[in-house]
Amino acid sequence: MALLETFEITKAYGDHQVLRGIDFAIEPGQVVAVIGPSGGGKSTFLRCLNQMERPTTGRVVFAGEELSATESNLDRLRARMGMVFQQFNLFPHMTALRNVVLPQMNVLGRTREEAERRGRALLEQVGMLAKADSYPNRLSGGQKQRVAIARALAMDPEVMLFDEPTSALDPEVVHDVLDVMTDLAKDGMTMVVVTHEMGFARKVADRVVFIDGGKIAADLPPEEFFSDGNDNERIRTFLAKVL
Repeated sequence: MALLETFEITKAYGDHQVLRGIDFAIEPGQVVAVIGPSGGGKSTFLRCLNQMERPTTGRVVFAGEELSATESNLDRLRARMGMVFQQFNLFPHMTALRNVVLPQMNVLGRTREEAERRGRALLEQVGMLAKADSYPNRLSGGQKQRVAIARALAMDPEVMLFDEPTSALDPEVVHDVLDVMTDLAKDGMTMVVVTHEMGFARKVADRVVFIDGGKIAADLPPEEFFSDGNDNERIRTFLAKVL
């Protein structure tokens, strides 16, 4: 049974049609890499999954319940969907630990002691416990992103959404973030990852979804998507430019 589904979602900004009717489903424990050309609608699609962007038409269903930005259950359901952005979005006036602790207290109602215990465990999991008392301006981009992942995990999400999490990082630290994400996948976390990292898509994802022109042009296992025998000319042209 699908954990997260979309039914014919579209998204338009005025006369500009970004998404053109997307049907998508992901089952618990699956990792889906979403790839495609810039401007094809990948990030818009991801943001529609948790209603950060409201689809113009269509439906999004999470854990059997329809998400609607006008219904009171939106915040409750959205809290079960972790989101990691390109630009980290850490609170600059709070330490790494405080960034992970505060959402737990405010949203989940955990005590400070409970939240700090969970926060330290997650910072250790992503290799950032030694930086627990550091402020974001003392962290590298890769370190900030690992703290951001810990913050999202602290909410005990059922699915993690990643919006090009390595695109703002220096090449030498990209692997640190990808290693954390790979470990999450191995632990069974359900993940939708918009990414330009073809190695991650090839090695870690269960499925590769190719979005082009606001539509899903392919949804294939990575061994088929990246196969030399793939006869989809649009995919072959794209891969020739990025590999």
